[in-house]
Amino acid sequence: MEPEQSPSLLYTGSESLLERAYADATEQVDESDDVRARVLDGAFEQFCRMGIQRSTMEDVARRAGVSRITVYRRFATKELLVQQVVQREFRRYFDRFLIDIRAAETVADRLVVGFVSSLRAFRSNPLIGGLMEVESNLLVSALTGDGGGTLAVVRQFVAGQLREEQRAGHVSGDLDTDLVAEMMVRVSASFLTIPSALVDLDDDKQLADVARRFLVPMLRSQAHTS
Repeated sequence: MEPEQSPSLLYTGSESLLERAYADATEQVDESDDVRARVLDGAFEQFCRMGIQRSTMEDVARRAGVSRITVYRRFATKELLVQQVVQREFRRYFDRFLIDIRAAETVADRLVVGFVSSLRAFRSNPLIGGLMEVESNLLVSALTGDGGGTLAVVRQFVAGQLREEQRAGHVSGDLDTDLVAEMMVRVSASFLTIPSALVDLDDDKQLADVARRFLVPMLRSQAHTS
């Protein structure tokens, strides 16, 4: 039996899994290794059923219908396997996110759609959603245990989207995109990690209303004072 691990789900080394996943989604990275995909599928199913901490590489091998050696040839450690499974889920999220926001007509609509689809995607995902309910300590640790690195990556992504809106003339050129992105990311992260007694996170209409009332106004230019 392998020792239990508490892998860093979202951040490892100098690069965030979110960053890698977004790059994979936008660059359409090839995933033609059938055996690797089979192992990832097996790991995903195993982690969803039993949780990450209770699962071993042997469990994953049985679930995938391959040998333990085959699993280790693709993924040297359980931590690496977990990271790759989570990264693949984030890539799928980004694939969906980019499609959703491109269908929206205005910057306000894109913000609302992005907020709602993000919360829905994470909460409805069998693995990420399960972590929030059963192993929330791992998710919270991943979001906060790297000195803010993961949140910084997400903020940079959101700020980049806002700067694109600036270049297109959809928001004021003097909007503080980094600060606005920081506030938006922290609001979203708090909903993901801390239960709400006021907002039903499974009600898309209510989430959209929250976004329009409190997030969209952040897009308005603010006068800078000393």
